[in-house]
Amino acid sequence: MTTNPALGAMLFGTVQDERRSFAILDRFVDTGGVWIDTANAYAFWSDPTGFGGQSETVLGRWLASRPGVRDRVKISTKVGCEPTEAGRFPETAEGLSAGVIKRGIEGSLRRLGTDHVELYWAHKPDEATPLDETVAAFGELVAAGTVGRLGCSNYPVWQLERARRIARDHGGAGFTAVQQHHTYLRPRPGALPLVSHRFGVVGDEVLHYLEHHPDIALWAYTPLLSGRYTRPDRPLPEEYDHPGTVRRLAALDEVAAETGTNRNRVVLAWLTGGTPAATPIVGVSTVEQLDEALAGVSLELTAQQRERLDSAV
Repeated sequence: MTTNPALGAMLFGTVQDERRSFAILDRFVDTGGVWIDTANAYAFWSDPTGFGGQSETVLGRWLASRPGVRDRVKISTKVGCEPTEAGRFPETAEGLSAGVIKRGIEGSLRRLGTDHVELYWAHKPDEATPLDETVAAFGELVAAGTVGRLGCSNYPVWQLERARRIARDHGGAGFTAVQQHHTYLRPRPGALPLVSHRFGVVGDEVLHYLEHHPDIALWAYTPLLSGRYTRPDRPLPEEYDHPGTVRRLAALDEVAAETGTNRNRVVLAWLTGGTPAATPIVGVSTVEQLDEALAGVSLELTAQQRERLDSAV
C-alpha cells in the first residue's frame, strides 16, 4: 500500500488505552503502514497531570514488545507545545530555544525507546526565540544522525521560507515538510477553524508555495474534521457555515455516490491525489475506522471527478 496515510497517535495513552492503541498499531503495520505521527506534548489536555508524553510512552512500549517492528515504521514527533506549567497553555508553551529542542529530543527518544526519529517537527512558531537559534539547533540533530528530516507545523509561509534560507546560508539541514490543517471544505475567509493554530490552515498562499517547492512534503492534520463529514451528531463548526460549503458537500456526495463509497473516503482520495499531494494524518479510535481510512487513500478518482471537486467553490 501507499505510505499514506500517517497514523495519528495523539490520543494513545490518554483517550485511547494501551490495549486499543496496540490493536490499532498492529493493524496499521500489518496492512503495510509506515508513518506514525506523535508529539512530546500529546496529550497534555487529556491527562490529569496537565503534561504530555503519554502518546510517545505507549508507542515506546509497543515498539519494545514487537521485535523487528522498529525497522518497519517511521516515527514523526514534535517539540514546542509542551506546557511548562499545568493548565496554562499556550502562554507557558516550552518554545523552540536550543536548550528546549535538545531536551525535547532526548525526552522523546527516551519515551520511544529508540535512538533516532525519521522526522522531527517544530510544533508551532516561537516568537520569543530568534529563528537562527531554532534552525541551528534542529540542524545539529540532523548532522548528529539523531533526526532524519525536519518539518514545521502551523508556520506562516514567510517564516517557513526565512527558516529555509537561514539553513541554506549556513549549510545546515532545513525544513522539508509542513504540517497544517487541510481538508476538502474551506472555512470562511479570515475565520480560524477550532482545530487549528493561528497559522495552521492550508490556504492558497501555502498551496502556491508548495507547488513551487516540490522538495517540501505536505502533511494534513484533522483531514476528516473529527468525523463531521459523516456523523450527524457532530455538526460542522460555525466557520464552515457559508454557501461554498453547500456546493462542495454536494460535489462530494455526487462523487461518493459514483464511486460507491462515502464522504470520508472521497476526502482522503482527494487529498492524497491532489496538487500538491498530501499525507493525511488519520487519528482513529478503532481498527474499523483505520480500515476505512486505508480504503480512502486507495480510492482512485477520475480526472473528471477531481475537476468537479476542485471547481466547487
